[in-house]
Amino acid sequence: MTPIQLKTGAPGARILGFGSYRPRRRVTNAELSEVMETNDEWIQSRVGIAERRWASEDETLVEMAVAAGGKALAASGLAPDEVDLVVLATASLQYPIPGIGPQVAHRLGIPRPGAFDLNAGCAGFCYSLEMASNAVRSGSARNVLVVGAERLTDVTDQSDRATAVIFADGAGAVVVGAADEPGIGPVVWGSDGDQHSAIEMVAGNDGKMIMAGQTVYRWATTKLTATLEQAMAAAGVGPDDIDVFAPHQANLRIIESMHKKVGFPERTVVARDIVTTGNTSAASIPLALSALLESGEAKSGDLALVLGYGAGLTFAGQVLRLP
Repeated sequence: MTPIQLKTGAPGARILGFGSYRPRRRVTNAELSEVMETNDEWIQSRVGIAERRWASEDETLVEMAVAAGGKALAASGLAPDEVDLVVLATASLQYPIPGIGPQVAHRLGIPRPGAFDLNAGCAGFCYSLEMASNAVRSGSARNVLVVGAERLTDVTDQSDRATAVIFADGAGAVVVGAADEPGIGPVVWGSDGDQHSAIEMVAGNDGKMIMAGQTVYRWATTKLTATLEQAMAAAGVGPDDIDVFAPHQANLRIIESMHKKVGFPERTVVARDIVTTGNTSAASIPLALSALLESGEAKSGDLALVLGYGAGLTFAGQVLRLP
């Protein structure tokens, strides 16, 4: 029997460049207090958000993804024809088909790549990053563009203060390529499907999102610290080695709780992008890391610990070497 031949890829994969796009419109807590029963103190005390970005009509999912993806490509130094795969993480498509991954690839001039959308809720970026890393290391792709893009305002009930004050829009992207040594650590991922109804979209709510906020908060603060520790252990590092902690930007209280429980050294930079950007689901981690790199708070070569978690309930954590 003739054996099937398999490709062999690089010994490791790493992030080659970041890109981001934030919508033009800033929505403050004061503005929201004019249209619903809320105020700045109430919002900041519960989720830590001072303002968020909401997309205008022309800032579609595809447009934002193209903008972020184009910046990531430019930062990587690669030409579009050097990308073989595009993974688009999103949980806010208004229609299931066609997916927008192929559209984004076409707009960026990437010729006929493998392209698909991935929905793992707010963990989508980390799931997609693992797909990209595996593709490069297996030889299925030379380079992979990963984009997290969300227009959560399309699927949020703007009269529901429990969700309208939290969710926002934007896109973040990375290019993943080959490396002699791993720059993306082993993923630690999983799901708690018995709590799938904690975040969902239901027909009876006009397809808008509903969330059991306290349920998600308790789950994140009690169950996911172990995932952070497992991700570090899988990468062969400990809290003292982590330069940047950038979990999903869901709630500032959750971020602070995780930071305290893990016990990072004082020098570790903590991403708090949620304060000015809101919860952008699959886009939140690349947006937060892009902001830290642009500000100089994070530097090339830093080790970053990331953790995505959300609807499903799904979660995924990894250690990354920043480009």
